[in-house]
Amino acid sequence: MGTWGVGTWGVKGSDMAVRSYRDLEVWQVAMDLAEQCYRVTKGFPREEMFGMTDQIRRAAASVPANIAEGQGRQYTREFLNHLSIARGSLKELETHVLLSHRVGLVKEEDLEALMSKCDRISQMLTRLRQSLQQKT
Repeated sequence: MGTWGVGTWGVKGSDMAVRSYRDLEVWQVAMDLAEQCYRVTKGFPREEMFGMTDQIRRAAASVPANIAEGQGRQYTREFLNHLSIARGSLKELETHVLLSHRVGLVKEEDLEALMSKCDRISQMLTRLRQSLQQKT
């Protein structure tokens, strides 16, 4: 797991500074989550294409997209704002996944895997925010 000290921002397996959002472990894990969501929703009924399938995919894609956009901004406070938006999208995703499980669209094993990854990302976002707040 990457370090979260000031200036390293969670670069996987190293103490080097972030050069790109792609270096952020939290972005990498969020991309894995989004990919996993696309795979799970492929099995949803066709009538859900513009319902829950779309909702889950949009929320899942929003998490790494906001991390990337924030890291690309000029000021730390802008990055913090985008990390907050990413967290909101993550909670939205969790809600859609839980509802999908309740109505029989998501299998138990998929639910556990998705929620576990959501929890991990949430913790990573918290640590990254704390690290960035020390810089402001």
